[in-house]
Amino acid sequence: MTKKRIIGIDPGTNVMGYAIIDVEGNSAKAVLLGTVQMSKEPDHYARLHRIHTRLDIIIDDFKPDEMAIEAPFFGKNVQSMLKLGRAQGICMASALARGIPVKEYAPTKVKQAITGNGGATKEQVAQMLQRMLHFEEMPKYFDATDALAIAYCHFLDSRTASLLNTDDSHKIKIPKSGKKTTWADFVKNNPDRIKR
Repeated sequence: MTKKRIIGIDPGTNVMGYAIIDVEGNSAKAVLLGTVQMSKEPDHYARLHRIHTRLDIIIDDFKPDEMAIEAPFFGKNVQSMLKLGRAQGICMASALARGIPVKEYAPTKVKQAITGNGGATKEQVAQMLQRMLHFEEMPKYFDATDALAIAYCHFLDSRTASLLNTDDSHKIKIPKSGKKTTWADFVKNNPDRIKR
């Protein structure tokens, strides 16, 4: 059975959420949930330094195999987006420097994977995770459960991808050109999928 450890990151410039899950085969369990608080740091650069220092320690202590992180989203405040992008970059660099692959997930995809609703609230996501992963105490900040949701979404996404890749005979060959295809093109490219 495949075993791996995934770290999920909900990047932020005031609070960064992190979570670690262990995966064995088709099941996952929560190992760690927490946050890094940065509101008391004197400036943005000190906050980035704190993210870097704390995340390096977490990664070195728990040795995850993969990192899942929330993808950048577009907002109206350009300065906030820039600062968040820097925080995301620091997190990615910590993983990549250790050879840990990184995958990004949009917030709506994470919510959809956990609750079935891309518009779910943080509370709904946290409650669903608590039911699925059976942790007793709800963390103080939703940033921690958001990070757990990102890690669990990655687990589900990886599991789906591995199921799709196990048998090449079920793959549909899609032409690489941007041309529209017809039914005749499909039949020609996928003769094994047509019953005669």
